[in-house]
Amino acid sequence: MGSKLRFIMTTIAGTVLIGMSQLSLAQDGDDPIAQLVSRLDLETYKTTLKGLTQFGDRRQGTSRNRAAVDWIEEQLISYGCSNVERVHYTFTTRPRGSRRRGAADTPDLTTPTGGLVGRNGSGPGGSSIYGYRSPTGVNRDLEAQPDERIRLLNAEEPVDGPRSEVYCTKIGTTSPDEMYIVSAHMDGHGVNEAVNDDGSGTALVMELARIMSASGVETERSIRFALWNNEETGLNGSSAYVEQRKDLQGIEEPAGSGNYPEPTWLGMIQHDMMLWDHGAPRADGIVSWDQRVEADVNIEFQSVSDLADDSMRLAFVFKAAADAYNTDYPATVGPHMTNTDSTPFMNEVPSISLRENERGSHTGGGWNPTWHSPLDVWTNFTDKDFRLGLNAAQTTLAAVAKLTGATVSE
Repeated sequence: MGSKLRFIMTTIAGTVLIGMSQLSLAQDGDDPIAQLVSRLDLETYKTTLKGLTQFGDRRQGTSRNRAAVDWIEEQLISYGCSNVERVHYTFTTRPRGSRRRGAADTPDLTTPTGGLVGRNGSGPGGSSIYGYRSPTGVNRDLEAQPDERIRLLNAEEPVDGPRSEVYCTKIGTTSPDEMYIVSAHMDGHGVNEAVNDDGSGTALVMELARIMSASGVETERSIRFALWNNEETGLNGSSAYVEQRKDLQGIEEPAGSGNYPEPTWLGMIQHDMMLWDHGAPRADGIVSWDQRVEADVNIEFQSVSDLADDSMRLAFVFKAAADAYNTDYPATVGPHMTNTDSTPFMNEVPSISLRENERGSHTGGGWNPTWHSPLDVWTNFTDKDFRLGLNAAQTTLAAVAKLTGATVSE
């Protein structure tokens, strides 16, 4: 077992053992983790997320996407986040038929949806033991968006060519050669404002970058805050990062400088669709507008990855952090991480993804009618939804602060 995995497992073991004592520490003014978590604020999170909506769905290959990348970079610099940099790559659309494409139709929250089937294949009148699902797909029709302002924002179609994505790094004081990657994807699609998918995760990562970049906050190990592009086209932005930078890990440049452009990866934490947890469709296809009582922050690892055991242990570090520091919603752990930007990393480093529910069984089953649809707009979310995203931020901030040895001096 490599030294970085031994470090993670040792850290995890310690966190799990003291998880209960953290519950009391969370209220202790001397606890640096509690101090950092207290700096998360619902209105500030919403303001950051609202800022992203000015660029429509931020679809890759468009001027609105490029403007959004520039805006994110400007915000990170304004936070004082050190080493703001970009990854550059070229994206070319795959030939039609080389990947599964979504249908143009999207579910409707208020009316029965045609084609509804039981999870075991039976119809609405059948005896499905798994509940019902609604069809899902990607909306490409401008006219499906009733808001003219949002239609105009999203009118430009993407073109192939150069792409970029931005990241910044909190440099560790004693182990600058090791880091955790905290990330989300900033692109979306569906002729909408990409609020949940994935403005919610992007704003979360930006808020954590702001808090960890503040004066008086130090960490022993480094943290990289990355906002991927081209997630919706097949995880291309995060894949480009892995391809370009995995072999640069831990190399001091220049030798003896103490500068590590790509610190050794200790863990990768992705955030994707943080707001919506409204429950399953009814037999008539209707999904509730109200967040369900059982809403939670789902933490997923991939059980078939090469590093499944270590990723699972990392997930439970985050579960312990949620138990200790979340203010409203609990966290659960699941083994079905899929189709998000932690996937290109999962065989290289322990990797997890935080989101509102399991992608395969819930989002893929039609539980979230805002997914890739014209419904993913600001007006369709309430403070209960936004607070679920804030609680995911609490989870990650607490866990990463613990893992990186964060301290607060003022």
